[in-house]
Amino acid sequence: MPRQLGWLAFYKVCWDTGGCAEADLLAAFDDAIFDGVDLLSISLGSPPPLATYVEDVVAFGSFHAVAKGISVICSAGNSGPYPQTVINTAPWVVTVAASTIDRAFPTIITLGNNQTIVVLPEFLCNPENLCRGNWHNLVQ
Repeated sequence: MPRQLGWLAFYKVCWDTGGCAEADLLAAFDDAIFDGVDLLSISLGSPPPLATYVEDVVAFGSFHAVAKGISVICSAGNSGPYPQTVINTAPWVVTVAASTIDRAFPTIITLGNNQTIVVLPEFLCNPENLCRGNWHNLVQ
């Protein structure tokens, strides 16, 4: 079976003026659906208290994406540690959380030109730990 290559699509919805307009977010969902993406990764949301699903633009837009067969992964938020701090709780999305650990998970990426690079998050990249050798930041 031939190897499938991933297609990355980025949609700008947040601006330097300090916000992410609901119209821009919904337009990005529409664009992603039209572009035929297979997966949406969304790392934004509203602070508690949670809005209803019909008032929450991420829940609303992701519902339409899921209805078209697109998997939607959302961040759980960063507002804790008190009750009801998990955001993006719509039952049709996968909500994930992050944490800090004392390990690194370098990732090998082969580009379209067959160049191979090793990626490690920049915050782990210092002389005292694993960042020795030919490491590259994923985004600069």
